[in-house]
Amino acid sequence: MLKGISPLLSPELLKVLMEMGHGDELVIGDGNFPAAGMARRLLRADGHGVPELLEAIMKLFPLDSFVERPAALMAVVAGDPTEPVIWQRFREIIRNEEPEFGDFELVERFAFYDRARQAYAILATGESALYANIILKKGVVVE
Repeated sequence: MLKGISPLLSPELLKVLMEMGHGDELVIGDGNFPAAGMARRLLRADGHGVPELLEAIMKLFPLDSFVERPAALMAVVAGDPTEPVIWQRFREIIRNEEPEFGDFELVERFAFYDRARQAYAILATGESALYANIILKKGVVVE
């Protein structure tokens, strides 16, 4: 344990966040996301939801300011009546740390999977909300 760092962030996750460079992507997948079959680097956070992990990660993780939309969501599949209310919570968490954040890129399901396969790492969670998958593109720390 360390002071000032959420206990939700495992040593392995912290290592990966530190290793990532500008432009690298991190996928945070819900409990239904096929993370194990896609990940180049698989991290697990079973029993935890995406919002609390996103909140802990965003305290340390700068978003890429050189792209229009540094965070992406899996778009709802055509014909699916699901309205992902969790997306508003994601927006609030990100804007709390990055006030200039505009909005999310919506990525079609299979295009999202293709992008996830190329991501630096995938964090698998126990999130039960549908369409609670998010991709974060890392920026630079300016101090």
